[in-house]
Amino acid sequence: MTVEKKTNYGNISVSEEALASLAGGIITECYGVVGMASKKVLRDGWSEILKKDNYAKGVVVRTTDKGIEIDLYIIVSFGVKISEVVQEAQKKVKYVLEKSLNIELSAVNVFVQGVRVIG
Repeated sequence: MTVEKKTNYGNISVSEEALASLAGGIITECYGVVGMASKKVLRDGWSEILKKDNYAKGVVVRTTDKGIEIDLYIIVSFGVKISEVVQEAQKKVKYVLEKSLNIELSAVNVFVQGVRVIG
């Protein structure tokens, strides 16, 4: 699935992988987010912090009948209010993606996979 846009100059196509990498980069800049977690953690039972070039592995992009939905798997810092971090991260990812790609997102789901003490 790709995001398609038609302009006067031609067609623009953005891949799911590019959308996932952009969303991963945006969320790691949010306060309280230490890094991205692998979405395999549900099977493996443990979380790992992904490197910058692997942000897309912690993001799932789906197209549903309601529109585009994004699932983000994150690790947060110890001592922060998790509900506030998640809410602000959702707002930022939704705003930046909608403004930069001129698309409408139906949902941004954030799954906290772990808490890390940063020293």
